[in-house]
Amino acid sequence: MYLKKILRLTSTALFVGALGLVSTVGSVSTAQANNKLPEIGTAGITALSIDQERQYGAAFIKVARGSFPMVSDPVLQEYIAELGAKLISQADSVRFPFNFFLIKNDEINAAAFLGGYVKVHTGLFLYAESEAEFASVIAHEISHITQRHLARSLEAQAGNSQLTVAGLVGAVLLGIANPVAGIAMLQTTVAINAQSAINYTRANEFEADRIGIQVMVNAGYDPTAMSTFFGKLSEQYRFSSTPPQMLITHPLPTTRITEARDRAALYPNKYYPPSLDYQLAKARIQVRYGVLKPEEALQFFQHQLKTRTFKLKDAALYGQALALLQLNKNKQAKKIMVELAKAQPNNLFYLDTLTDIDLALKHNDEAIARLQKANNRYTNNPVTTINLAVALQQAKKYNQAKKLIRDYLRSNETDMIALSVYIDLLNKTDDKVIMYMQRANMAQLSANYPKALNELQSARTLATSSADIARIDAHMEQIELEKQEMQTLQN
Repeated sequence: MYLKKILRLTSTALFVGALGLVSTVGSVSTAQANNKLPEIGTAGITALSIDQERQYGAAFIKVARGSFPMVSDPVLQEYIAELGAKLISQADSVRFPFNFFLIKNDEINAAAFLGGYVKVHTGLFLYAESEAEFASVIAHEISHITQRHLARSLEAQAGNSQLTVAGLVGAVLLGIANPVAGIAMLQTTVAINAQSAINYTRANEFEADRIGIQVMVNAGYDPTAMSTFFGKLSEQYRFSSTPPQMLITHPLPTTRITEARDRAALYPNKYYPPSLDYQLAKARIQVRYGVLKPEEALQFFQHQLKTRTFKLKDAALYGQALALLQLNKNKQAKKIMVELAKAQPNNLFYLDTLTDIDLALKHNDEAIARLQKANNRYTNNPVTTINLAVALQQAKKYNQAKKLIRDYLRSNETDMIALSVYIDLLNKTDDKVIMYMQRANMAQLSANYPKALNELQSARTLATSSADIARIDAHMEQIELEKQEMQTLQN
């Protein structure tokens, strides 16, 4: 138990939980809403450069891809990316391109890592009632990164242990991929000063709240959403014997809720309309990635429609259509979706679901025509591009699909969903050498270096041109080097 606590404390310094909330002291009642906030998070960092943080972030996302249950859903991924970009545009001290990724986990959580990476749990969608509540958590995480709280915490942890900053990063990376080994590494090398870690977390959480509220307000969100979300969470789990893990390690006191509420009160009170896209995203997660079985999901949304207890009627209808699709009641689902799309024909949630329905009904030409029109409107968009490639594949237009996805991957080479579609197309067209090379790319992006090397060896066995062999050999050398660098980091 103690060793797990050590690992958890160290991980907190690296992988800051959005709702890993701790006590803070002070009042904002005399503060000004748009004043220059004092920044504790960007000064005094000596052991970790921006380039190093970027490198550690790149290593983290590779380990995460191979270890976390990633949600391979281009619509949800695009929604989170757009919301994140909207918030980031209002943030100061942005040093990295941010990357938001969704994992299937019913726990209410989001977390930031070095280098601009933010993990979002599906459970956060299930709990946050509005886009503003959801955005308050993401803005908080963005603020952890822009203020370099993770880097500062790393330095504090390293100062109280036998490990260097690199060693602490390596321990957490190893802990993600192999929890037992990660704990063992910390057991033999770390003597963490827990109170020091708590003090850093307390100050960082306070600053992330203050800056996060300002970011979300500047992005057009309701400033009261943060305190509303905190208060709801605190009330629900106040007497619970099994609260979320983040609330066990970092309690949510009344003080923090009060301060968030006081700061929000400094902004003008006005009406904020509900977000349809957020409610569509929530319905999609409830049906496809939540705990409800398809029959239960259908009953859930039918009950909402019957009792008019929905947030937005169109979102409830969308959830109903998704549940019908899951139950193979495709014609009923399409009837609903066609009506919804009349009002918003370019809505990506609707385009994606109509594609799924049409492909299930073998209406390939209809799906392709709709998606080609959308793809002309949204150039290089992952939702329209990937859906169109899949529709072309089902219509056996393999070369057309291959060109489309290959062109997309030139500027989106880490898109795992697109890579998977491309690999399947290469297999169908018997392009085995390129297929194995792309499978190696996919394995490398997940830090699965043995698999990547095996795939390249298969490609080399089949390769006949000297150019292909040279490319394969160069790629194998590059993977060996990256493998050694990762091992060095984790040891």
